[in-house]
Amino acid sequence: MLRRVHIFMGLFLALYFLPHVNHKILFFPIVLISSIIPDLDTIFFPHKTHYKIIKMLKSEPYKNFMHSYTLCIFLSLILAFFYPIIALPFFIGYSFHLFFESLTTYGTRPFWPAKIRSKGFIAPEGTIEKTLTVILGILSVILILGYLI
Repeated sequence: MLRRVHIFMGLFLALYFLPHVNHKILFFPIVLISSIIPDLDTIFFPHKTHYKIIKMLKSEPYKNFMHSYTLCIFLSLILAFFYPIIALPFFIGYSFHLFFESLTTYGTRPFWPAKIRSKGFIAPEGTIEKTLTVILGILSVILILGYLI
């Protein structure tokens, strides 16, 4: 999925859960940041630079590892032990990223290193993905307006 889908998804989730959390200042940015963490390779390494690094980062094992609940749960448990306040928002952002990725035709291996793959019906950069981006954006605006009124 495109990065903007994950950003809008993180924005919507942060806004949706915001009234129910105590540490709003921490919660909001952590959900947003963690919703794009699995795709950090494409953010820090553009397509034409560092070709060998990109090739390694986009390889099947790396994508499977970064896009797995195995890593999500492991990192969330570490955060829960050392920084419990940020563990839940981290888990929310990261896990919803994985859920949305599992809806694509490429899918994910949710419990890497297990070979089971979860695939969906949404074509990357297709009409459904673009529609989902617009819907998440509209819902986010509605939530923002609801907080302001």
